[in-house]
Amino acid sequence: MTAFLLDVDTGIDDALALAYLSALPDTEFVSVTATPGNVDADQVARNTLALLELCGRPGVEVAIGAREPLAIPLLTTPETHGPQGIGYAVLPRPAGAVSERNAVDLWVEHARNRPGELTALITAPLTNFALALRQEPELPELLARVVIMGGSFYHQGNTTPTAEWNTHVDPHAAKEVYAAFRGRSPEKLPIVCSLDTTERMEMHPHHVRRLAEAAGARIPELVLPGQPEGRRSTSDNTLIRHLSDALRFYFEFHRHYDQGYLAHVHDFFAAGVAAGTLEFEARPATVDVETGSPLLVGTTVADFRGLWGAPPNARVVSANYPAAAFTELVSAVGGLAARLA
Repeated sequence: MTAFLLDVDTGIDDALALAYLSALPDTEFVSVTATPGNVDADQVARNTLALLELCGRPGVEVAIGAREPLAIPLLTTPETHGPQGIGYAVLPRPAGAVSERNAVDLWVEHARNRPGELTALITAPLTNFALALRQEPELPELLARVVIMGGSFYHQGNTTPTAEWNTHVDPHAAKEVYAAFRGRSPEKLPIVCSLDTTERMEMHPHHVRRLAEAAGARIPELVLPGQPEGRRSTSDNTLIRHLSDALRFYFEFHRHYDQGYLAHVHDFFAAGVAAGTLEFEARPATVDVETGSPLLVGTTVADFRGLWGAPPNARVVSANYPAAAFTELVSAVGGLAARLA
């Protein structure tokens, strides 16, 4: 059993990651917290509640912490994820309500109550996690494992030429988080899933078709580049229909930016790393984040050779295996969709 503390900014690829983790039989959602990023924090929380219920995980406490980055104005991305953060999908109104408790307090409380038991997965800007570290500096020792989706080292940025989205939204938080892990033992260092490897996770129309087939859907799910933009799914499987509508928007966005009719599903890969279901390789590095330069703000820099003379504070994923990962995704999420139907 893997017990998760999750921090998300749901988000199309966050939604896919949540669906994937919901499909795994040995996962516990201790708490899921909302950080503003793809959309504002309140919309993130609503999306997350609705999605968890859609995936057969009702009753999970979803809480909001920060509503803006630590030191700069919030920038959201409706052009990437749609005005509500989930593309063309319109999720059912959740039966549950957003928790009145503060997300940061929840992280600290759960980590203190279950030392060494909880896996932290952050697929959002690092604002809430930075605030939790301010409140409890020993959080790195209390958590069993930390996985972060963010940053870009040898890969072109996806927000500026050098900066990845999550880190660019709140570079000051990211800088604080990496500083908090300096001097920690190797097994306590966060595993960082950067664009260098997450951009290899290219989801294509045939993956959506295979998902529907694995779910036992009677209607073939065809999300094709020649179809009109904004076309809605008619799948007889509820989960497949919503995921398809979200992913179509993401495919169209990537095509608009000359990347092809596909979707980079960054957060699914990070979820698989956190769950221990996807294979990867990682290298220790000392990571820092640029916060002062207008040209380079949000840029992550990794010293793999010890040139700074500072101890490693992260394990940066250096290799992954997309074909095996998508086979796992289709099997798990397709199976979940079949069970829910």
